[in-house]
Amino acid sequence: MALCDSLTDIPAGKIAAVVTSLEMRERAELRPAISEPSWSLRYVAEPDIDWYRDLYRRIGEAWLWFSRLDLSDAELAETIKDPRVEVYALDCDGADEGLLELDFRDGDCCELSFFGVTPQMLGRGAGRWLMNHAIERAWSRPISQLWLHTCTMDHPGALGFYIRSGFLPFRRQVEVVDDPRLVGTFPKDAAPHVPIIERSSRPLIGRLKV
Repeated sequence: MALCDSLTDIPAGKIAAVVTSLEMRERAELRPAISEPSWSLRYVAEPDIDWYRDLYRRIGEAWLWFSRLDLSDAELAETIKDPRVEVYALDCDGADEGLLELDFRDGDCCELSFFGVTPQMLGRGAGRWLMNHAIERAWSRPISQLWLHTCTMDHPGALGFYIRSGFLPFRRQVEVVDDPRLVGTFPKDAAPHVPIIERSSRPLIGRLKV
């Protein structure tokens, strides 16, 4: 095993993630997807702030989605009510259980800014079904790039899912932010796969073997 001497400490109270950006430069072929009769995609022309936050939280709490929850009502409304931002909900038996958000504000590029389904929809093929709709709607516009980003705190299958859907990685970054569970955005038992570090201990002696 090699010795690693290039580690960087993350301060207590912070979390760190490796962020991967991916792009699609031309419309990918849609993958076969299951479609249940109870599913439909609903365009939300005027997203209600409370409705949006509730759906965003139900989908993202397990993966520490926090960025939209930290915005004021005015800041959030400025984004999701912009006519160049399209918000869709996956309706399952009359309940909204998925979110698809397409941002066309950057010239001929489209960002798939938020994409996900609630925990009860995982493993049912809803993600692939929703992605096919995302690709169709994005490329119905005269765009040259559809892009998104995911991170190491997301669902463990997210990166592979996006690559199988036709996206190619083009950038990798490290993000360090305040742990949203320690500032009250989420309860402390959210996202147990990302341990909370509230205080630092003494540094280990020697170097970590990897």
